[in-house]
Amino acid sequence: MAVPGRTIGNLRESAGGLKAASTLCLPLGSTEQHGPHLPLDTDTVIAEAFTSRIVARWGDTYDLWQLPALPVGLSREHGWAPGTVSHSVAEMTSLLRGKAEEIVRSVPARNLLIVNGHGGNRGILEAVGYELGCDFGLNVCSLHLGAMMSPVPAHGLPEIHAGKDETSVMMVLAPELVRRERIAELKNPPDAATVHAVILDPAVSWPWSSGDPRIADLGVIGDPHQATAEHGRAIVERIVEAAGGVLKRLIENQKIGPS
Repeated sequence: MAVPGRTIGNLRESAGGLKAASTLCLPLGSTEQHGPHLPLDTDTVIAEAFTSRIVARWGDTYDLWQLPALPVGLSREHGWAPGTVSHSVAEMTSLLRGKAEEIVRSVPARNLLIVNGHGGNRGILEAVGYELGCDFGLNVCSLHLGAMMSPVPAHGLPEIHAGKDETSVMMVLAPELVRRERIAELKNPPDAATVHAVILDPAVSWPWSSGDPRIADLGVIGDPHQATAEHGRAIVERIVEAAGGVLKRLIENQKIGPS
């Protein structure tokens, strides 16, 4: 749920309005399978809820304004599962460039924080981010919630998708959407070494699939059996506080300008 008074929809009634130094916050999610226990729009729910909390915590400090969420991203790794909807790379690029063009046309704000709830969006955001700066004059930063939620462990099963961390966060942000009784269906955790090799090897990129039983169990890459709301609250609080440092750097980048 967006923060009243700090959304673009409420801008007309807000004192001061937008300035060049204002920061627009864009939640970016996905529509894709999240195992038997989480909904298809999990990443969008997470992106929108974190954006609202970040705006509530840091909005007055950094003049933040929340944009409506984009609910579809790049999700071809989950394309095997019913309900998954994905843009193509070309469509996603066009969408992000179009959004930037409309921002520049319609408002004076030139800072853009993309709050990304889906790991599969990261590559396109890194690439297109340069274009949004060079072609449209936006000062851009993408906050990748998955990486903030689940740092990669040196050993053991990483939490990549619908595991302990993401499920715990959903227990806090949207507990009514978590089908806890269905977690018991997950009985074949993937091999940790294979997950590291196929998904996380920094030297090699594979077009992996969450339908591959070597790296996923019913589409899940991680272990949601240990998920708790207490664990989720700790993650949420940590990320919202860490966002303050990211926003500070974003504003500093605008003052410095392009090199």
